[in-house]
Amino acid sequence: MGLIQTLAGLLFGSRNVVRETAEVFREGAEGAAQRAAGLQGQVLAQYAAEFTLPRGGRFDRLMDALNRLPRPALALGTLMLFAAAMIDPLWFAARMQGIALVPEPLWWLLGVIVTFYFGARHQLKTQDFQREIATTIARAPAVLDNLATIARLRADSPGAAETGPDASLALAAVEPSDNPALEAWRALRRA
Repeated sequence: MGLIQTLAGLLFGSRNVVRETAEVFREGAEGAAQRAAGLQGQVLAQYAAEFTLPRGGRFDRLMDALNRLPRPALALGTLMLFAAAMIDPLWFAARMQGIALVPEPLWWLLGVIVTFYFGARHQLKTQDFQREIATTIARAPAVLDNLATIARLRADSPGAAETGPDASLALAAVEPSDNPALEAWRALRRA
């Protein structure tokens, strides 16, 4: 091995010309892995830098808190309206008369704001749900085939205990067959 390596070193030098030439036409796996690891490290460093920025203080915390309030406030407010209607129907009716005085354009504006605020999340959840339904429907033929196979294996179905061609296959596997190589080897051993 050392002689061949020495001769190859004399002819081609200490560089691996074949590998370097091949890497011109095809990416080396080691180089690709190094580049991918470097890219992943840079992406993680960028994400880490985004979350390690110092916060501005009270104002930023206040804005974060305000951004978290609308969904729970709307849900709890609606439940409280139902409770108020049961506890004091006259008070509730007076408040609803006040809401009846709100002009229609203001209702449209409220609808647009709520739609844009909650619409993006709803659309994302709807798309995920549709994707799950499509996956489930795609699996339906396989499930039906499995159910048919299980039904055929039930003890009360006709022919469930019949092994069919498997028994003849098992018998054929244990029958000796002609093997010229084995016979020649046995003849050599006897001699």
